[in-house]
Parts: sequence; C-alpha cells; structure tokens
Amino acid sequence: MKKAFILFLLIAVVSATYSSASTIPISSTSPSIKATDVYLPIGKNGQLISLMELSEIKVKDYEAFTGKKMNFRAKVNFKMKQRELKKNINYDGTFSKKKVEKYFNKAALGGAFSLSGLALGLFLSLIGVLIAYLITKGDKKGRVTWAWIGAAIGFIIWGAVLI
Repeated sequence: MKKAFILFLLIAVVSATYSSASTIPISSTSPSIKATDVYLPIGKNGQLISLMELSEIKVKDYEAFTGKKMNFRAKVNFKMKQRELKKNINYDGTFSKKKVEKYFNKAALGGAFSLSGLALGLFLSLIGVLIAYLITKGDKKGRVTWAWIGAAIGFIIWGAVLI
C-alpha cells in the first residue's frame, strides 16, 4: 500500500509539473545590459567607474582617478584596450558582441537555470551527467550543475519508490 501511494504521488507530481510548465511562457531573450550599468572598482579606495565612462575617459583623468602615474607603455596599452572597449559598445550603450553581453548577463543573473541539464540528470542519472560534460555548446557550467541536481533528485525519487 505504501509503495502504491508513493507511486501515485510521484505520477501526480510529474503530471502536474508537465502540465504547468507548458502554460508558462518562457522568454528566449534576456534583458540587454548597458555599459552604463556595469561598474568596475578602480584605485586604492575601490571607487566605481562604469564601462561607458572607462571607454571615454582621458589618460590624465584615469591617472588622477587611480592615483598612480603611468609610463608610456602603460598609456599606450590603456588606449588600445580603451579602443577595443569602445568597439564592443553600441551607440545606445548596449554591447555589440554577444560574447561580452553573455558574460555580463551571467554575472548579473548569477548563472542560469538549465532545463536540459535537469532533464539529463533526472532521467538518465549519472549517464546524463556525463553527457552534460560532453556537450560543449551553450552554458556548459549551468548545464552540468543542473545535471548533478537532477541526478540527486532522481536518486531521491528512486530511493523513495524502492522503500
């Protein structure tokens, strides 16, 4: 009787999960982060400067901001990196390269939920975790993390069913 009740409860949870998941609209686009919203600590006091300001600041202002005198080589290196940063920022303040935007979106969101990783771990257990490690496209770290979480949930469910 106990096993039948646990099996019925498991079927009810799975069917409720699948029916509710199909009704929730999932947005495929994440909000774009602007260069004025990303701040970096600079100097001894940890003063904050946005990436937009950093791409437009002059060398003398940067030296005053950090409190350090830069030699010629450091100034040239700063200008080169500043030019590269300007190329990655559009006129509206968003990032032009998806790689840069993806990096800052991940940092802002703290990682992303991976349904594919959860499904791999939940339904295929350790083999699913191995598959998650082998897939190189997309957010590999998030997929592997959620594959491990799915495998742990799967072990708990199977343990409850077998008891």
